[in-house]
Amino acid sequence: MTRVFSGIKPTGHLTLGNYLGAVRRWAAVDQYARDALFCVVDLHALTVEHDPARVRRLTRQAATLLLAAGLEPERCTLFVQSHVDEHARLSYLLECVAADGEARRMIQYKEKAAREREGGRSVRLSLLTYPVLMAADILAYGADEVPVGEDQQQHVELTRALATRFNQRYGHVFTVPVATRPGVAARVMDLQDPRSKMGKSGGAGAGVVHLLDEPEVVRRKVMRAVTDSGTEVVHDPEGRPGVSNLLEILAACGTAEQADPVALAGAYGSYGALKRDTADAVVEALRPVRERHREWAADPGGVDEVLRRGAERARAVARPTVDAAYRAVGLLPAV
Repeated sequence: MTRVFSGIKPTGHLTLGNYLGAVRRWAAVDQYARDALFCVVDLHALTVEHDPARVRRLTRQAATLLLAAGLEPERCTLFVQSHVDEHARLSYLLECVAADGEARRMIQYKEKAAREREGGRSVRLSLLTYPVLMAADILAYGADEVPVGEDQQQHVELTRALATRFNQRYGHVFTVPVATRPGVAARVMDLQDPRSKMGKSGGAGAGVVHLLDEPEVVRRKVMRAVTDSGTEVVHDPEGRPGVSNLLEILAACGTAEQADPVALAGAYGSYGALKRDTADAVVEALRPVRERHREWAADPGGVDEVLRRGAERARAVARPTVDAAYRAVGLLPAV
């Protein structure tokens, strides 16, 4: 069976963008059709200034929300990155294969480093090397596919390059993965700044719909979404990013027959009607997630047990590959 790996970073409360762009597909498709591993990548949250207590809290919340979104522990492996030592073990080996220039070309590094400097903060070395840790996350499990949004495509290409280079230098150890992307709403944009991604961190609260927002909060945010000049409802992401974002969200939240934002545009004569229908669709899409979250949040011991079993299984999958990589580069096996 094809193996798929994906992770989510606990740097903020999970958003509608996370759900429509990735998590819903994990629950609806990947865990049934593939040998699927899903990880809360908490080590990646340490690349910038952070509050330790908040990282722990958001790590647990992310795991709980993934279960609430429909991940089934009997069908997939859900775990926390730092609970499996093989991620850090392999990351160093891949740093010895990666080039400094490759890391510095990463667009996300350039953007995040600029934000850190603008805020008067130093840029941590881990911010530069975290794409290599991401590569280790993927390669340790022999993943064939990595479901990602377009902003992570460059990182998967680096992963492929490192796997290929390692195999050529030291013998075949790693599977070279491919990136896969969902169709509609692969990248949900901020409702107040539709040219920017709806992100967990760094976005304006009014433009970001969180999975645990109350229905009235969701409606208020959608109804206040920035649109564009003019009144015609058309799907034109470049020229009309605001209304196009609403159409893509509505398409992603609707039925299969409604999944074409271009066709949906023809059904609306005003922005107001589009916003009302989009708000209704988002509230309904998030309703079962919020209900199941209440159930899982009331059973923290159950969440801990899922993560414990997930880490055990992940460790068993990753260790043989990482041990093989250590042998391949010439490190003396422990006795």
